[in-house]
Amino acid sequence: MKTILVTGGAGFLGSHLCEYLLNKGDKVVCLDNLFTGNKQNIERLRENPNFKFINHDIIEPIYFSEIMLDQIYNLACPASPVHYQINPVRTIKANTVGVINMLGLAKRHRARILQASTSEVYGDPLVHPQTEEYKGNVNTIGPRACYDEGKRVSETLFFDYKRQHNLEIRVIRIFNTYGPRMAVNDGRVVSNFIVQSLRGEPITIYGDGKQTRSFCYVDDLIEGMYRLMNKEDFTGPVNVGNPNESTLLELAEQIIQLSGTKSEIVFKQLPVDDPRQRQPDITLAKNELNWEPKVSLSDGLAKTIDYFKGII
Repeated sequence: MKTILVTGGAGFLGSHLCEYLLNKGDKVVCLDNLFTGNKQNIERLRENPNFKFINHDIIEPIYFSEIMLDQIYNLACPASPVHYQINPVRTIKANTVGVINMLGLAKRHRARILQASTSEVYGDPLVHPQTEEYKGNVNTIGPRACYDEGKRVSETLFFDYKRQHNLEIRVIRIFNTYGPRMAVNDGRVVSNFIVQSLRGEPITIYGDGKQTRSFCYVDDLIEGMYRLMNKEDFTGPVNVGNPNESTLLELAEQIIQLSGTKSEIVFKQLPVDDPRQRQPDITLAKNELNWEPKVSLSDGLAKTIDYFKGII
């Protein structure tokens, strides 16, 4: 039995990870400031004696004197533009000051630590699909830079701690992920389209709808993350996502069909620095982690739509 800290553990991905680890028989400490996380996501888990919740922001240091941590999953950071642009300076702090705090904690506990990085480190890519060797095309001063550049700096910090302190690190680059427990006001494309469709509202596409994304169901993502953390002698960074590419227009049409509504599709101006293409090359994940996604987009969307029907 390991003792594992999950920061951002009450969020969409974090709550699924906490549940997964508890089912593996581990002790889980869930740390979240509830800015985008939700206590309802972890309500059932709090009945488990191996689960503990702490309301805390990683920008502030934290110390554990009574327990020793074996592993730390650092997921703490708003992940959608709607949320990370509310307070961009705080977003940068989470990815710098907060990451340094978590790396220091890992150093004190001699714990292995995983950073939830993102495909956004590739920016608006000029290479397609994106491999881990691609250095990216990111606007350092744009409205998305607080997140994009913040995550790039967090990767730098992780590898400098490895070089300077011989810390055991893992870095995962997460591509678009969806599933139950996404917030209604999440602001990301899958949740936006589903909520608009179920409410009978027009589905809003920014741009012409021809820009592409690759959508990975949450269960597949969590499995890949777990495999990376527990893989010996492999730090990453490694892409984890679904390589099957869809246009946003195709996604909207599929959601309308699966939800059984009659929403029309409307088009609005594309936001600044919104990437035109996003598709992971997962060759490294296949070779090193023996991982690839199993859940089809149609099956995953059906499960996600059922979830949103229950909360709207």
